[in-house]
Amino acid sequence: MSEELKIEIEKATQQAFAGLVELHPGRFYYFSLITTGEAHSPVVAAWSYEALQEAVEGESDVKDAIWGLKWSYADSPYYCFGEEYFKNVELLFSQRPDIRLLSGQERKDEFDLRLRAMEEAIAALDAKGVFGMGTSRNRIVVNVEVMPPDVSNTDRAKRLNPAEAIEEWLEEAAET
Repeated sequence: MSEELKIEIEKATQQAFAGLVELHPGRFYYFSLITTGEAHSPVVAAWSYEALQEAVEGESDVKDAIWGLKWSYADSPYYCFGEEYFKNVELLFSQRPDIRLLSGQERKDEFDLRLRAMEEAIAALDAKGVFGMGTSRNRIVVNVEVMPPDVSNTDRAKRLNPAEAIEEWLEEAAET
């Protein structure tokens, strides 16, 4: 089931990213799948430099506004973008054991399986060059994040990104 889950997450994520880039051309520097502490079906959050600039226009302290918004999944203008592509993913998640009813090792195993499927989907898309190749790949941070944030987000970011891509993110947003 986890391979099927990974494949469906990969398809949905690729469609969402392609749709995002097509509908909102810009220089995307952040793209993440966001899930909860119960590892529910993920949603997309993303930022482009153009969207960030638009978000801080008119702010009295632009530097502070940028600091608060730059890596914020919750404030992303593209939060839940392409959720229609995730219907099959949601269905597969609903067929999994209800994680809220599990405890101990069973809960941990189910949680890990779901996060691993999301991470493997992002890694597969990255290997296909969906997020760019070479220098262009180093311009975007991709991740799978749990909200509320915890150190596992940083661990996944390090596994999913070239070191050059996450230098700034590690300094400004990483949970330690």
